[in-house]
Amino acid sequence: MRVLLTGHQGYLGSVMAPMLTEAGHQVVGLDSGLFADCVLGPAPEPIETHAVDLRDAGPEHVAGFDAVVHLAALSNDPLGALAPDLTYDINHHASVRLAGLAKEAGVRRFLYASTCSVYGASGGEDLLDEDAPLRPVTPYAESKVRVEDDLAALADDHFTPVFLRNATAFGFSPRLRADIVLNNLVGHAYLSGEVRVLSDGTPWRPLVHARDIAEAFAAALDAPREAVHATAFNVGTEVNNVTVAEIAAEVVAAVPGSTLAITGETGADPRSYRVDFSRIRAALGYEARWTVKAGAVELIDAYRDHGLTAQDFGRRFTRLARLSDRRADGTVDDTLRP
Repeated sequence: MRVLLTGHQGYLGSVMAPMLTEAGHQVVGLDSGLFADCVLGPAPEPIETHAVDLRDAGPEHVAGFDAVVHLAALSNDPLGALAPDLTYDINHHASVRLAGLAKEAGVRRFLYASTCSVYGASGGEDLLDEDAPLRPVTPYAESKVRVEDDLAALADDHFTPVFLRNATAFGFSPRLRADIVLNNLVGHAYLSGEVRVLSDGTPWRPLVHARDIAEAFAAALDAPREAVHATAFNVGTEVNNVTVAEIAAEVVAAVPGSTLAITGETGADPRSYRVDFSRIRAALGYEARWTVKAGAVELIDAYRDHGLTAQDFGRRFTRLARLSDRRADGTVDDTLRP
């Protein structure tokens, strides 16, 4: 297929673009370039790119594609809490607008990167499938719920949206995210010798490797229409339903000489959920392969090999000022820094 991949210069996109290309797809990227220079290790091979903010995408950017894989978003809960209007503007309104443009252009399949955090404050020990109540607790998760609802309304015989609810991502990418739990704990342990957990460690989290996410999207691209049409899929594996304390223990085991401190200073996190992934296995024959233990080992090896520094670790957080202070003509002052 000829595929438009939004957010291809982000954490997931930098892994997914080469994997989709290797699978035989012709991949074109669309990205604002906010993280294009945040490279750790070898940079991904460049692909044809529309250098444009998602909010400025037009009909010309979606014309001639068989499918759109939509990853671009502000993907950080603290950022969403700091600037919820900006999160809804980009994650919700711009995403739905892009889907509408794609449908008008004759794009037949639209893969949307949603999240298991839509289950939010579900609590309990039961495994949650795709029909479980959605209880988002952050603007980021709420924006994902809104997009799923609006894209479902666009579905028809000629336009197939697919909602891939990714578990919390982990694993190395040449454009690293250091804020997500496993990547953060391994990086902090590597740089300081301490695995530090601010919560009480009890919340459940479903995790999934970045490469496994890319494999799920590839499977959804290749699947028959009737298997995926207007359908939500949890992306991950039950093996990686783990508590934050269990994640921390795997990091201590992976980083020699590190120590564990569960401070509990932020108390119990209301976001706690375990997820069922049987639908994607049954419908697409998909199975996530990476475990949390393997991911922790991969990360420490990558951080050592590429010489992770404190500056590397910190500068990959979202550059809010460059997104929020757009000029009247829609351009961004590149001299701005957060």
